Amino acid sequence: MKHLLWLLKWMLKAAIFFTLFAFALNNQEDVTVRFFFGTHWHTPLVLVVLSTFTLGVAVGVLGMVPRWWMHRKAARRTIAPPPVVPPPTASSAAAAPSPSSLPPHGI
Repeated sequence: MKHLLWLLKWMLKAAIFFTLFAFALNNQEDVTVRFFFGTHWHTPLVLVVLSTFTLGVAVGVLGMVPRWWMHRKAARRTIAPPPVVPPPTASSAAAAPSPSSLPPHGI
């Protein structure tokens, strides 16, 4: 099962890679991106599209970071610490029933 999931992940990664590679090969024409104040950038179309996509993903992730931190902080507050069990003493060991006196299988 573990190997199947590993194989499926790698197949998905390979499919994404080859899709992006084919996209890059099909969009090699030079374009001019015009910025403010007369500045411009001459580059292949694939670089413009992929850099715009990357910038959009980065802005989306940065926009979600405060919410992730807030949820993480709330989750840490709701987790109760494990109960503290005092170490056994000689008197509590004597009061505990022996394993042979207990019914079989917890019945």
